[in-house]
Amino acid sequence: MRRKNGFGYLVLLPAVAALAAVAAPGGGGEKACMKRADQAWEHPKDFLDTETQREYEQRMAWWANDRFGMFIHWGIYSVPEGEWNGKDNYAEWILNHAHIPVKTYEKFAGRFNPVNFNADEWVAAAKGAGMKYIVITSKHHDGFCMFDSAFTDYDIVDATPFKRDVLAELKKACDEQGITLCFYYSIMDWHHPDYLPRRKWEKRPADGADYDRYVDYMRHQLAELVCKYNPPLIWFDGEWEPTWNHEYGQHLYNYLRTLNPSLIINNRIDKGRSGMEGMNDRRESAGDFGTPEQQIPATGMPKGYYWETCMTMNRHWGWNKNDKDFKSAEDLVRKLVDINSKGGNFLLNIGPRPDGTFPPESLERLKRIGQWMKVNGESIYGTSASLFDPVDWGRTTTKGNTIYLHVFDWPPDGKIRLPGLMSLPADARLLATGAKIQAQATDTGLDLTLPGQAPDAIDSVVKLTFAAPPQVVRAPEISASARRFADACKVEIDTGDLEVRYTLDGSMPGASSPLYTRPFRLAKSATLKARHFKNGRGIGAVASESFVKLNMHPAVQAQNTRSGLAYRLYEGSWDNLPDFGQLKPAASGTCEGLSATAPAGNRKDNYGLVFTGFLRVPETGLYECALTSDDGSRLFIDGDQVVDNDGLHMAAPKKGKIVLEKGLHALRVEYFEAGGDEALSLSLKTPSGKTIEATPERLFHQP
Repeated sequence: MRRKNGFGYLVLLPAVAALAAVAAPGGGGEKACMKRADQAWEHPKDFLDTETQREYEQRMAWWANDRFGMFIHWGIYSVPEGEWNGKDNYAEWILNHAHIPVKTYEKFAGRFNPVNFNADEWVAAAKGAGMKYIVITSKHHDGFCMFDSAFTDYDIVDATPFKRDVLAELKKACDEQGITLCFYYSIMDWHHPDYLPRRKWEKRPADGADYDRYVDYMRHQLAELVCKYNPPLIWFDGEWEPTWNHEYGQHLYNYLRTLNPSLIINNRIDKGRSGMEGMNDRRESAGDFGTPEQQIPATGMPKGYYWETCMTMNRHWGWNKNDKDFKSAEDLVRKLVDINSKGGNFLLNIGPRPDGTFPPESLERLKRIGQWMKVNGESIYGTSASLFDPVDWGRTTTKGNTIYLHVFDWPPDGKIRLPGLMSLPADARLLATGAKIQAQATDTGLDLTLPGQAPDAIDSVVKLTFAAPPQVVRAPEISASARRFADACKVEIDTGDLEVRYTLDGSMPGASSPLYTRPFRLAKSATLKARHFKNGRGIGAVASESFVKLNMHPAVQAQNTRSGLAYRLYEGSWDNLPDFGQLKPAASGTCEGLSATAPAGNRKDNYGLVFTGFLRVPETGLYECALTSDDGSRLFIDGDQVVDNDGLHMAAPKKGKIVLEKGLHALRVEYFEAGGDEALSLSLKTPSGKTIEATPERLFHQP
């Protein structure tokens, strides 16, 4: 018999009854899988240290091949449709951002009755768009479960009038339509009585809460998901709070892979991702792939790193009826291609409405994406990163001996060029029509002549087929000890056993430019450009890198200073730092030091702060400044911007360098808080290598 506390969570862990006839990992069905779970938790296999690179690549193969998936954020947070107490900018974080008491928030479950939900229609929409897998929220930060869990009544079957297991229905529909179903699961849980820390604004007492007991609850639920639905991938989130640590992440990773050795798990199970860029080093932290959020890495990731950009169609992950800021189908297709050309996957989000239907704007975009994918899908599935440096007319993807040219901007004269492609294709044609394309080899690459009209205004694809692996000469790789330096920096160019010529004034390298032979030192600012040469002709793209010699900022003489900083407080809702000079402050005063909360009074969200004063540094030389904030911030020293950490994000550092003379320097820090947790701090790495904090004893102001 199941015993539950007042929150509907199990106090005594039961043997779980069979719920659905699904083949579970390891054989023996769901019940046998759940019985193995306790032993797996106590004695998990060490996959982190024993899995070979080949085994890792084989496990990741299906996911890396599929390239395009659908993210679904759906739960009882869709019921208020983004509105609370006169504000309309909420979604899946509404409990936290609007400071809704847990008992009040629970009432949304009684109003959640998505009678128009149709799993077959959802899966068909994803499949029609060319998506190969779906990742849906099984439990978001609010703790509400979208499946029938034996370990809580706070789920869609027990707590809502709907009383249907949407994950089970989606599993059936996905299996029938050939789509892979995967699950998102939040480590953070604002509802569970044992989860810590409590929200700062909450009145629920934390007395008696036991975080390890929460972890035990979570691992049983995850065993449920693995044993009952057999997902090939679990997508974690909410790992950033201090209660979750590296040891928990490593143990949970090994535990889940002991239950299902082929399971793929993202890097948010551990503490290794670097802010919203979302990458980790697998040698140091658990996680099979990186998770850049709402951004596409400018140059992709190093070879061997698996990654996936997750992104909203509009501004919110969950449903907000007032959010009509949808990206166009053209933009979404080109983002898909851009991501694939850099070696990544694209996980595109839908926030369903509380009645169980997709927004019409989302369906419209899925349909248009699907039309493009139906013709051009082979240039996406199973492809790898571009062999080329960026081209100005579009992107390229690669599959074996085939190169796909994604032409975004159709040339008026019909001419496009592939610098550095030294092989002539055996066949060149438009993917949409099959029309032959004229290709001509030159000393510097390949020239192609296209028809007068583009087959698709969004992206027309040219397929180049080669008899052998194509030979491509890329731009030389420039490495340096520093890009911004105080005295000098060492510069090295990887020639790839080819001739490389370079310039230092930003001009295009030519046959008479200096020949690179060995590493050299730069003692002044320069723009370095380098290019491969053959028979006096430049080959491939030009590498470019700017180097800046930082000038010394002299210390300032400030009279009558007092400890602490001056601040101005502003009220408003922003996604990026505003121009505070155009706004009227709501309050002003002084404070001990940099703080995201002290000057804000009772305000928890939607405010900005500007701190001014002086920072005292202990020695002369190059300083590396790290500004950490949640949300956006900027650092100015002596009027120069040193760090830009703007935008909506969790607590994450950004760094910048500046050369300072020992003594006082004018300081200005801008910050805004949109919602969620608050964080603001500044640390500096001194010229002698010591890290110091911008603590009150180093901060001053003039009254």
